[in-house]
Amino acid sequence: MDEVSRDTAAREYVERMREEPGYIHPGWGQSEYTNWIDEQLAWKETCYIGDWSFISDLEVSGPEAIDLLADLSVNSFENFAVGRGKHIVQCNEDGKVLAEGVVRRTSEEAFILHSTPSYWTEFNLQRGDYDATCRELDLFKFQVQGPTSLSVLEAVADGSLRDIEFIHFGPIDIEGHEVTAFRMGMAGELGFELQGPQEHADEIWDAIVEAGGEFGLRRLGGRTATINHLEACFPPRGRVFIPAIVDPEMDEYQQWLLEDMDRVSRDILSYPIEGSFEADDISAWFRSPVELGWENRIAFDHDFVGREALEAEVENPRRTMVTLVWDDADVVDVYASLFEEGEPYKFMEMPNKQQWKMESDDVLVDEEPVGVSTFRGYSYYFREMLSLCTIEVEHREPGTEVTVVWGEPGGPQKEIAATVAPAPYKTDNRFGNLNSV
Repeated sequence: MDEVSRDTAAREYVERMREEPGYIHPGWGQSEYTNWIDEQLAWKETCYIGDWSFISDLEVSGPEAIDLLADLSVNSFENFAVGRGKHIVQCNEDGKVLAEGVVRRTSEEAFILHSTPSYWTEFNLQRGDYDATCRELDLFKFQVQGPTSLSVLEAVADGSLRDIEFIHFGPIDIEGHEVTAFRMGMAGELGFELQGPQEHADEIWDAIVEAGGEFGLRRLGGRTATINHLEACFPPRGRVFIPAIVDPEMDEYQQWLLEDMDRVSRDILSYPIEGSFEADDISAWFRSPVELGWENRIAFDHDFVGREALEAEVENPRRTMVTLVWDDADVVDVYASLFEEGEPYKFMEMPNKQQWKMESDDVLVDEEPVGVSTFRGYSYYFREMLSLCTIEVEHREPGTEVTVVWGEPGGPQKEIAATVAPAPYKTDNRFGNLNSV
């Protein structure tokens, strides 16, 4: 693709995504089961069960399966033992994230990929020369997270949970069915993801919900499901960054997704954009692992796509990830404008944007742009409006004062004072010996 046509295609994508209405993510079931405040408190005070079964699953196996994964991923696969998992990140040659999710090693020659790395890995396996095969799986994935999650699962499961270390997995039995208990915590709290064949999903869900009543378990609705990702700094695609698969130069992969993958949901290639941040090229919304706070996933012990670009960036990083805490009075003023004469400021949905869209807003210091705020949301636990921000490294220190420009180009805009804070914002409670719980 020549430079002119690439620039035109990139600009047209931005313009088209500015017009996209967005959509309500169907994956988490109901919007609310009790109410979003009650459900949001659950992962701090009791626990929740949430349904991530909409995420894709792919088993890759064979003598060279590990070589395929290593070639595509920034992660090291040295000392990656059977029974372990990890957050897997895959990039383009520029070091920008194409796909990210979770990989589990189930045997010496077999791995299960969850989320978008399943697509990118299968595409490269079909076009590469690896002694490996793949097959799509249809698994339920129920996350039970929060301080009482272990008590809930011990009440319903046969099999040991306390000897499963963080980011490891093992078998348990629920209602006579073998279930994989994967110890992970997307809420930044103690918890497990339970996985198994879809034909047992309803039975497993109902058993957990019934057992959880004694321990304050809540079902997690879609309205507040991603606030835990915001507090714990797990940046999701389409909210914090746009994966580089939408680059015009990825046309072959895009066509493969559309033509060959009937399981692809509409969000894989469509990322609606709004907010005060503007750019002509879609790559302005791409992010590297360094910019997303995932530098510790990168291992230069092997060759992989994007290694050269990431080596240079790690040596001299330009931007990093922080949390922004928005000024209460300025936020209240946005809502107050609804009760005043004239055109109000852009509405702030509570607790966050319900349509799946990327709210990306300019972040300024002394009226100069220094970053992009994304993934705005209200934490009832902290009683604060928060966002994640990719910011220039010289402004990353906690306590730094910045300004977020709230509102669409051409409409009323409000400058909101904000303060830089660490990412994750909440204490990380995922680790520790379960025998001491």
